[in-house]
Amino acid sequence: MKQNNFMEVRFKADSVNESFARVCVASFCLPLNPSLEEISDIKTAVSEAVTNSIVHAYPKGEGIVILRVELDGGDIVISVSDEGVGIKDYKKAREPFYTTKPDEERSGMGFSVMETFMDSVELSSNEGKGLKVVMRKSCRSCALKEGAYAGR
Repeated sequence: MKQNNFMEVRFKADSVNESFARVCVASFCLPLNPSLEEISDIKTAVSEAVTNSIVHAYPKGEGIVILRVELDGGDIVISVSDEGVGIKDYKKAREPFYTTKPDEERSGMGFSVMETFMDSVELSSNEGKGLKVVMRKSCRSCALKEGAYAGR
């Protein structure tokens, strides 16, 4: 059975909420019956996206992270957005080892990690303010059951 559903949560941009976001997304994706590897990939990418919002979006104070997950057939679409300072140069920000906080020992690998574990990662302005990261992953174990990936 194809799943079409969504959920959205808003939470304080605080590092204690990163693990909440991971578990929340993983739990919501369970109706697609993803493999353990797919769940692990999704949780890792969500962790990176949420951590980026927490660390980089609000350097001068508190803010909110908005997490939206959509189950679209056999695809999982995850949006992590904030209303923080945003990113001026998306291309530069996606370069491995680029960081705006080298003094905090940040590796600059967040977007590279997201791109490794998801099928696609898109960056855009969050309606003119902050950043929106949209990640997509095909749940192959679910799709195989439906015959959507036959021959791959």
